[in-house]
Amino acid sequence: MKKMKRIFHVIVALSILSCSDDILDKDPVSSFPAQGYYKTSADAQAGVYGIYAAAQSTFRTNFSFWGEGRADAVDTRHSGDPQALLQNTLNRTTSSASWNNIYETISRANYAIKYIPDVFEGGSEFGLQLEGQARALRALSYFYAVRLWGDVPFILEPYESIDQDLFLERTDKETVLDQIVADLVFAAENCRESYGGERDRILFTQGGAQALLTKVYMWRHEYDSAIASAEAVMQNNLYSLVSIGDWSKIFTSGYSNESIFEVGYNETQTNSLRVLYALGSDSHYFPSEKFRDSFEEGDARKDLIYDTTVEAPRKIWKFFGQGFNDESPDPSANNIVLLRLADIILLKAEAHEALGETAEALTLLNLIRSRAGLPNLDESTATEMYGDVASAILHERSIELSYEGHRWFDLVRTGKAIEVMNPINGISDEGNILWPLHEDALNRNPNLEQNSYYQ
Repeated sequence: MKKMKRIFHVIVALSILSCSDDILDKDPVSSFPAQGYYKTSADAQAGVYGIYAAAQSTFRTNFSFWGEGRADAVDTRHSGDPQALLQNTLNRTTSSASWNNIYETISRANYAIKYIPDVFEGGSEFGLQLEGQARALRALSYFYAVRLWGDVPFILEPYESIDQDLFLERTDKETVLDQIVADLVFAAENCRESYGGERDRILFTQGGAQALLTKVYMWRHEYDSAIASAEAVMQNNLYSLVSIGDWSKIFTSGYSNESIFEVGYNETQTNSLRVLYALGSDSHYFPSEKFRDSFEEGDARKDLIYDTTVEAPRKIWKFFGQGFNDESPDPSANNIVLLRLADIILLKAEAHEALGETAEALTLLNLIRSRAGLPNLDESTATEMYGDVASAILHERSIELSYEGHRWFDLVRTGKAIEVMNPINGISDEGNILWPLHEDALNRNPNLEQNSYYQ
């Protein structure tokens, strides 16, 4: 088969962007060749902002399909991906099994990582922080890829010549994870501590890289490393837990002190939050009965997460505010919060418990419980209520982080996916935990082999 003669293009912002401009205030993006483009610092910054634009497309719907659609907190009446994911009938035509947007983001990042050093002489601080952002975004993309498909094609160079091999086989996921860690360590050292104002939440900072590192270390069960990176986040004065009175604003307004990294959207660059959660009887997802029954009495978050005024709620209003009643199917301009402090605190609690440091784990768990108006747990009470402290932490994550795109990955990371989901949809094979490769990828690349469960 002849190699493709089409050279991949990177998408960057039309306008030349200054370092003080908000990336969401820019005009729509347009395509042109990346080769030869990176000549000035403004070009380099525009190229990095183009990676963020690609991430907008990646996560606009899939953050929920990937992180919630196969888990136990949602129910659905919709065909297509919502039904296939929940009923565990994924196949090679399932839309969310496509990795095209992920690899578009990786492609743009690879251009930036290669060419930014050529723009700046002598290790410029500005050049290093731009490269750090590009590496963090590449790491974020590959982290989703390995959690979804396992071994994946591993590309670290931009495609610029027909002599390059476009038909790569899959690389062992641990090798990819090693690079993810390396990219995030670089980002944690070279991104800026702060960009000022709202940009601290929609650009990768040092704290954002450390937070993502925490999640990667926890995925690999490297608990000491996870604790160290989580401590770096918790000691960062950019981040603090908000009060329960401001909890909804984390999602409805965005840019809260608790937020670490958000995928930014606006009226032009939009996402699918409304269609996913907010259209009442016609939204993709509504709270499952199991989820509704899992709340402890007195949990102040319950009324903030879904419509508790009806017996069979069909609306998740966490992202739009309590009492939200707008049935418009219009796209949403709300940001999608991918990383926040409560997530990192609970991961640190989980790491301490895995190392037998139960007292430290309970202290962190109770930080989040206390904000929600719940009594502190000791080891005996946690065991009585949830079986053990680790299960109490996992339950707390299911409530605190509900519908934010974490539940499925939590179940897989903790080895609970089959135990929890088998009674719901019959999943019983470890190979079924991965997503199938989409037929588009298989048709384009003859060297790809479908995940074994779906062959």
